[in-house]
Formats: sequence, structure tokens, C-alpha cells
Amino acid sequence: MAIDAERIRFLYRTEEGRIDAATWLRGAGALAAVIAPFMLIWLALSPYTAHDLAKDPFFVPMTAVAYAFVLLYAFVILLVAVCYVNLSAKRFRAIGRAPPVGLAGLAPFMALVAGAAHWLQPRVAEVMSMWWVWGVDAALAGVIAWTIYELGVKESHD
Repeated sequence: MAIDAERIRFLYRTEEGRIDAATWLRGAGALAAVIAPFMLIWLALSPYTAHDLAKDPFFVPMTAVAYAFVLLYAFVILLVAVCYVNLSAKRFRAIGRAPPVGLAGLAPFMALVAGAAHWLQPRVAEVMSMWWVWGVDAALAGVIAWTIYELGVKESHD
């Protein structure tokens, strides 16, 4: 099923309006499909970001590729997060939850905090236990589960 440009603009570029659960599920699935390949590429490239000048030459091509990709990946993450907030705010508004934009931003915020914890912990392992990372991951999983239930599964009067 093709989707026209006006529908994409309505779903992802503005937080105004209301949508039903099926539309939210399809829209969120489309955003996940956009970000999944970037995540898989990053998982493959991230080991190349460990660069020790004491052992490695100054310029390592794969390290440069990995850091160039992470810039693109960060842009995609932020763009998808904005689209997700706009999509979810419509659904929160439709089910009568307030503030819709604040609630819609909870999952992306927790995902960014979890990503930051995963990045930071190995660099400061002596002061930040892995338990902190696992705790943030558990909070993220809870927020994602609650959001999917509220917006895509729970019976509501749309």
C-alpha cells in the first residue's frame, strides 16, 4: 500500500491531529524499519572507533569510516525521534492523555539516555557500574512496553 506525501507530512511532520491505534502501529513500524539497518551497520562499525594512537597509526581508514557513519546515524536517530514524537502525540491526544507531546517524547528521551549510558559506562567503569546501564535499559524497556500497550494495543474509544 503506497502512502502519499500529504499523509506522510500529516503523520510525521506535525504533532497536531488524531490517529487510531492501527495507524500508530503502522507508522511506528515504518520508523523502526528506517532505523533498523542503520543500527545494524553501527553495530558492525562500532568496534573500529576504538583507536589507540600508542598502538595504531594516526590515520586508520575504517576508523574514519566508522566516525563518518556515526555522524549520519546520529542525524537519522534525531530525525526518526522527531517523527516518532509527532506520530505518538497524535495518538496520545486521541486517547485523551495529557500532555500528548510530553508523553510522546518519553520513549525517545529514554532511548537517548540508554544510548548515552552504554557509551559512557566503559569509559568510566571505575565510577559507573554496569548496574546503572542495566537499570536504564530496564526503564527503557518499561517505557517502550507501556507506550506500545497504550498507543497500539489497549482498547480505546477512537
